[in-house]
Amino acid sequence: MTLTTRIGKHFDDSAQLKLQSKKVLAQPIADAAQAMVACLMNDGKILACGNGGSAADSQHFAAELVNRFEVERPGLAAIALTTDSSVLTSIANDYDYLQIFSKQVRALGMDGDVLLAISTSGNSPNVIEAIHAAHERNMPVVALTGRDGGKMTSILKSTDFHICVPAKSTARIQEVHLLVLHCICDAIDHLILGGE
Repeated sequence: MTLTTRIGKHFDDSAQLKLQSKKVLAQPIADAAQAMVACLMNDGKILACGNGGSAADSQHFAAELVNRFEVERPGLAAIALTTDSSVLTSIANDYDYLQIFSKQVRALGMDGDVLLAISTSGNSPNVIEAIHAAHERNMPVVALTGRDGGKMTSILKSTDFHICVPAKSTARIQEVHLLVLHCICDAIDHLILGGE
């Protein structure tokens, strides 16, 4: 297999998964976006967390809400819990890495806020702890996972939203996660601003 053929296969695999995922994810994405809009319209905020590439996705999503997505609008309240190195390292040092997100959710999260919890495997222990903290705060959770949803599947409540990408490859799951987040941003803008 040539290198260009190998690269082409990545494009093909990614496109096929996105088309396959559309059928199973469109409704959960719409439901999650509506919950986020309800939160934002009631002066709530969205807290986002994840590790590695999922941390980057958390930050990307928060930036799209606080600044803008594709149309001009006032900023929307969103915080990536992955960005404050002093908070993260103090919690990890004084307690443990498991609590880096849950302590922030308990400090910043309020009843009616939404937690966006991202984990490609659905098994990230610190994201699972953040979900428990969100439930303590009466915050609905939008869980963005892959594979079989992992351990997160069993702790989600009926008031939560699970968007599980039907794939095993971390890279492919992350690619769909980014598309999902862009879909949510677009849906939020559409629900708030109207239009086509």
